Order: sequence, then C-alpha cells, then structure tokens
Amino acid sequence: MTVVSHNVRDLESFLSGSWRSGKGEGKLLVDAATSQPVARINADGLDLSEALNYGRSKGGAALGKMTFHERALMLKSLAQILMEKKEIFYQESFATGATRKDSWIDIEGGIGTLFAYSSKARREMPNTRVFTEGAIEPLSRDSTFSGQHILSPLKGIAVHINAYNFPCWGMLEKIAPSLIAGVPCLVKPASQTAYLTELMVRHILAADILPEGALQLLCGSANDLVDHVTGQDVVTFTGSAATGQMLRQNPSMVRNSTRFSMEADSLNAAVLGSDAKAGEPEFDLFVKEVAREVTVKAGQKCTAIRRVIVPRDAAEAVSDALKARFEKLRIGDPRDDTVTMGPLASAGQRDEVQSRVEELRTEAETVYGGSCSIPEKGAFEAPVLLYCDRPLASEAIHAVEAFGPVATLMPYDTIEDAVALTHKGKGSLVASLFTNDPAIAEEMVLGMAPFHGRVLIGNRQSAKTSTGHGSPLPMLVHGGPGRAGGGEELGGLRSVKHFMQRTAIQGAPNLLGAVTGRWVAGSNGRTESRHPFRKSLAELKIGDQLVTRERTVSLEDIEHFAEFTGDTFYAHMNEAAAKRNPFFEGRVAHGYLIVSFAAGLFVEPQEGPVLANYGVDNLRFLTPVNAGDALKVQLTAKEISPRISADYGEVRWDCLVSNQNDEPVAQYDVLTLVAKEWPSSS
Repeated sequence: MTVVSHNVRDLESFLSGSWRSGKGEGKLLVDAATSQPVARINADGLDLSEALNYGRSKGGAALGKMTFHERALMLKSLAQILMEKKEIFYQESFATGATRKDSWIDIEGGIGTLFAYSSKARREMPNTRVFTEGAIEPLSRDSTFSGQHILSPLKGIAVHINAYNFPCWGMLEKIAPSLIAGVPCLVKPASQTAYLTELMVRHILAADILPEGALQLLCGSANDLVDHVTGQDVVTFTGSAATGQMLRQNPSMVRNSTRFSMEADSLNAAVLGSDAKAGEPEFDLFVKEVAREVTVKAGQKCTAIRRVIVPRDAAEAVSDALKARFEKLRIGDPRDDTVTMGPLASAGQRDEVQSRVEELRTEAETVYGGSCSIPEKGAFEAPVLLYCDRPLASEAIHAVEAFGPVATLMPYDTIEDAVALTHKGKGSLVASLFTNDPAIAEEMVLGMAPFHGRVLIGNRQSAKTSTGHGSPLPMLVHGGPGRAGGGEELGGLRSVKHFMQRTAIQGAPNLLGAVTGRWVAGSNGRTESRHPFRKSLAELKIGDQLVTRERTVSLEDIEHFAEFTGDTFYAHMNEAAAKRNPFFEGRVAHGYLIVSFAAGLFVEPQEGPVLANYGVDNLRFLTPVNAGDALKVQLTAKEISPRISADYGEVRWDCLVSNQNDEPVAQYDVLTLVAKEWPSSS
C-alpha cells in the first residue's frame, strides 16, 4: 500500500463575504492514520460580531425574499453539485480515520439529507413565504373574528457548532432545515476534522447557488462568537455535555432567551429480548448490530451502542459471538480497501478513550481487550468489550462514555430490570430492542420511550430493510432527553419550525387571509358566471367561488348507491335500526354518496386547466342527510401553490356542502392540479 502524503494547507474562515485567515501560526492538524501533517487552523483576531451581523442583514434579507419552494430547489441544486464532487471529499475524508464505508455515512448521507429536505419542503409546505399551522380557530359566532397560527422565519442567524466525527453530515443536516426556514447559517466545525468541512464549503460557495450571506464558516476557536447572539438567533451544538452546558449558560444566551438545541453525550443501549435465544434470527441480528455499532467509525458515533443489555442466561453466548466478530476485524489505514476499521480521529482522542476505559474497569471486567493487531503509528485503538455482572447496582457503566470502539455487556433478570437499565443512562439518543414477541416489544418500548429520542425494534421481518440502530434519518427526530441534550434535530418539518417564530394572529377573516395567502371562512368569495375550473393558475385568484344549484337526495338514490357499492350498512337500509341509533332519525344517505353528489354539482366536465383531483383533506360529515333533503355546494379557491419546476400547481378548494336549511352537511378540502397556462380558458 502506498502511503499518501498531504500538502499542509492553512484553513481559512469564510466570514462577511470573503475568505479570511486568523492571526498567528495556528494549530497543526495531522492525519489520524499516518500522523502526517494535514492542515493548520486558526481563528484568532477574526471579527465574529461583524460576521453575525453580515449574515443577518445580507443572508437573511436574501433568503426572506424567497418562497419555501425556491429555497427547497436551491438545496436540491446544491445537493446535485456536491454529489458530482463526492470523490474529492472521499479522498480528504481518509485523513479523518474514516474508511470509505464510514465516509459514505458522512458524505453521501449528508448530501442525501439535502435531497430529503428539498423534497419534503416541496411536498409538505406551500410555495409561499409564510407557513400556516393548524386550522382556523373561530373566535366569534358570526365568523367575523378568527385566529390562526403562522410560522415566519426568525430575523437572525443560525450558529451551528458541530462535532469532529461527522464533518460533512453534521453541517449539512443542520443547514438544510435552517435554509428551508429562511435563516442564514454560520457553521463552526470541530477543529480536528475541519479541513474536510472547509473543503466542502469551498465547493458549496463556488457553485454560486446560495445567496450572499446565507452560509459562513468559522475554522478554529469559537472565541467570543456566542457572546454576540440575539433573541432572533439560534445556536445548535453537538458535542460534550460539559461544553453544551457552558454554552447554554452564556450570559448573552440567557439574557436574550436565544434558542438553543444540544445533542450531547449519550450512552445508547441495545437490548436483547428474552425470547431471542441463541440460534434465533433476532439473536444473530442483535450480535451483528452491536458489533457494527461498536466498530463503524471506530465507535465515534453519537448513536453508537455503549451498553449491551441481555438476558442473564444469554450473556456468555453474546460475549462469545461478539468476540468472534471482533477477531475478524482488520484495523489499519482506511485508504487500504481491505481495512474494516480505521483509527480514532486523533491521538488525543485515543488517549481519552483509554482513560475512560480505565474508569469503566472500576465496575466491569475486560472480556475482550483487543487481541487483533493494530498499527504502531496513528491513533488506532482495538475494540474493548467489558462485562458488569451487577449493572443495576453500578454507576460508572451508565455515566462514563468512552467515545470509541468500547461497549459494556450487562445482564438482566426481568423485563422491568432491562427497562430500568436503559433508564440509568439518564437520557439517550437511541435504544434498540431485538425481539419477535409483540408483548415484549410493547412493554419494553413503552418503558424505554420517555428516556429516548428514538427506539428501533429489530426482528426477522425487517432485517433486510431496517436502516439499523445508528442511522439518524431526515424524517425522524434525532435527539434525546436529559443527558443527551434535550434537543431535537431532523424530524422533517419539526426541525424547520425550530428556526421560525410561531405567532397567533387574530382578526377579521379577510385580513387573516391577506396575511396568510389563504382564503378564510367568513371572507367574501368572488362569484361570477365563469366556472373557476375554467381558470388557469395565471387567472385564478384566492377567493374565487362557485355556488351550485341544489340536488335532492331520494330514497332510490340511497338504495342504488348501497347496491352499486356494496355498502349496505344498517343505517342506510333499515329504518327501524337507524332510528335506534342515537345519531339518526331514520335511514340516512351514505357519507360518500354526499361527496359523490357534491362532485357532480361542482365539477366542470370539459377538458380544461384542472388536470387532476389528487385527494381530499379533513373530510367531516356534520349533519345527517335523509331522503328528501336538498344538497348544494359552495366551492372556494382556498390556497394556490404553483410548482416552480413544473407547468402546473396545486389548488386547495374549500368545499362546504349544505342542505335546504343552510345547515353544513359535510366540509372538506378538495386538492387539484391546475395548469399554469391554458390555450383557451374561456
């Protein structure tokens, strides 16, 4: 194998619109496998107050002019560029100690998060600059006064302080929801692996996709960065609990009630169900997952399994199976494609892991201490498996985290004991349970959930499709209570909302509609002779309305619908039984008959701008319909959301079905796809 040497480069920070160097010589960063110098890093003398103001004024203003969909497409374009450049990042990533498989999580996993957020934002958010949350709250009987919750971007900057173990993913998973929300970012990577983050940021900025001020980078010490935050800023932190608590207590953070999200130490657990005996698929899956989580990225993952909780009679079998897997490892320079585990990120990190192992050994004995060979140079550490026979009476094994390839095996006697052991971690990012017994799954998961941000259940059915214990996903929450920091990242739109202010607005419906860009019940609709389905998006306006003629529902209609569909529920077909029902006075029309008749009343049949109906939302049946009742529909254009990358958009229509007494019978939203332009919309 040829040893690759690096050109030592001076890392720069991108602040206030330009690349800048710190004053002085800086700190030397070395290759984790070869100990050769890679880069120097220094942020001394940089004006961080100026950088924050620059981001707020330039980046915030530019992002604020864009809609959610425009920001989402911006992320998609950025992700496509980064994916084309991925091999550049893979080569640089070897210096961090990551194998190519490890780097895939960091590089392509991070880029995939950009793609995921771009897609979710375009599917789940409107093509507007304000996001409504929840339904309109009527505040008066006559609909002249209502309330609505809206979300709008904070007028500050998101400061993302990241850990060394995922220099790409750690940045991308945080800036994705920030930028979707419309909030600019300043990223401060951990110094140990900042050279990879800096390289990626250079390619991001060179792509010229983000608006000016949307992304800044600080390479080196944070210095007085957090001293300058305001109440409109957000600080996110990934790292040790001690550092996180120090940031949380910063006077500026406290004084301004600055939003703060922390993802910190986490002694994650994997539990083997009592039904998963040796030879069962769940036993083998459990051993495989634990071994993988101990060794992937040399155990330097915030989600790695630290505590291995098994039935007492299975402890020896699990220990032997794990030792057999560890013996097959090949530890060395990650540039060698036969290597299966690389070094820790630095010699200092290796020394810290060894120190933590000694603390754990005060309560646990070593059952595997690294008989596999490791290179003499570099920050290498063999896997360590410890065993504690009385885990409920122990403390260090539940409090000391060795952030490397280290785990402690511990037995339990009852399910209650297993749950209690997971609780002793005082809050974790993730726990996993391997069982094929639904009763065990129910008891264990409900017992563990309050102390965990995520719980994975593994069994034979999901074995081929499961993403595994240690994989945070864009659509699921990544975070945990207590010791794990109490923060929530990812989780789809949940994390986007973290960078927005929720405001309750109250007023007359037409004024609420003007703010939200949505028609609000109680506002006046615009009716005209031209059917609104004949209007393209270029012509259609919020509030355009159709009031239909009436259609009387007959008993023959009800019976025909029942025979035609097969829905012969007694309330539609048996007069005496229907009268015994506390909700009805006699036979009633089917709810879906009402919806079908409503469509027949408002649909315009000719080919036109309305291309498709793709569903209904919030369907509710409000008043029973009896034979002889007359139905009519008020259909109003409620929300218009053009798609930037297509020649059509979504239109949400408010559909109110009422009877001859003007009583609401049914109400729902009709969702249609409508062409932006149409050759002849008359």
